Amino acid sequence: MEIWLPAYLRQALRPRPKAKGPVTICLAVADHFEPYWAGAAEAEALSRLATWEQGLPTLTQGLRDCRGRPPQHDFFYPVEQYQPEVLERLAALCRQGLGAVEVHLHHHGESPRELEEMLTGFAQTLHKEHGLLERDPLSGQVTYGFIHGNWSLDNSRPDGQWCGCNEEISLLGRTGCYADFTLPSAPSPTQTRIVNSIYYATDDPARPKSHDSGVPAAVGRPPSGDLLLLQGVLALDWGRRKWGLLPRLEVSELAWHNPPDIRRLPLWLRYAPVVAGAEQVRFIKLCCHGAPEEHREALLGKPMRLFLEQLCTRYNDGQRYRLMFMTCREMIQAVHALEQGKSLEC
Repeated sequence: MEIWLPAYLRQALRPRPKAKGPVTICLAVADHFEPYWAGAAEAEALSRLATWEQGLPTLTQGLRDCRGRPPQHDFFYPVEQYQPEVLERLAALCRQGLGAVEVHLHHHGESPRELEEMLTGFAQTLHKEHGLLERDPLSGQVTYGFIHGNWSLDNSRPDGQWCGCNEEISLLGRTGCYADFTLPSAPSPTQTRIVNSIYYATDDPARPKSHDSGVPAAVGRPPSGDLLLLQGVLALDWGRRKWGLLPRLEVSELAWHNPPDIRRLPLWLRYAPVVAGAEQVRFIKLCCHGAPEEHREALLGKPMRLFLEQLCTRYNDGQRYRLMFMTCREMIQAVHALEQGKSLEC
């Protein structure tokens, strides 16, 4: 906690500027989707995929935000688990207007060149073979969102495991990564000193964890640095106490042991990352591991359906709140629009 608690306490003690007009809630779900989790055989992996093919359309049926869009779900798929059939079926699910596929990676020990080739090659495969991802309209480069396996972005574990590359921040930028969505990672020591923020990190190839500092996104301030990071909420939740005394850690996770619950939303709204100067827009990026069976009920069953229904009815009145379901890519597009002084319209 010594890593992130000082920054969190500064936020907790500093009131946020009062929003001008209704608060716009931009909500995305970033799924570390690993169908071959725990060494699963192909039949089990395909069964896990089928659960989402059947469950996601049912879950989102009849639910709409202020623009008439259904909830979105981003499948961050591991490079090392690539199977053409799985990606083709995920692409078909996303083409129903229910989400997108982005890039996830567990790795260790590759040279920077090998890692660059791995990421570029996977992005090209997703785009060319499965119609996923998008090209930058100016450069023509295939772009992707990224989540690092084991939270070890830019070699940020103290023991150097699960990465090994000190220039990963700039490498991601070179290979087309439009933003990183790895954090928060507390209670892991990979957690940064920056919390609850949208910011630009500049790489220092001579040391790990270059994203431990950065420049906040702000209205009127152009993008800078090597990589944009959008964090989920990290906070102390005094409403849910351990042993009746200690606050539990809120890390924006959806899981069987931490199911979606509308009672968590006020805390998310209090600490949601914003673009400085546009505090009326709150970015809530949730995370989950959607493939393992233990999380199925929390993510596709009654808890999630009830959460989404209450979200649509209580936080989408157009007066106090406007709700926008987004993919992670759309979140970043919204960040850049706010930086340019534009507004988000329903």
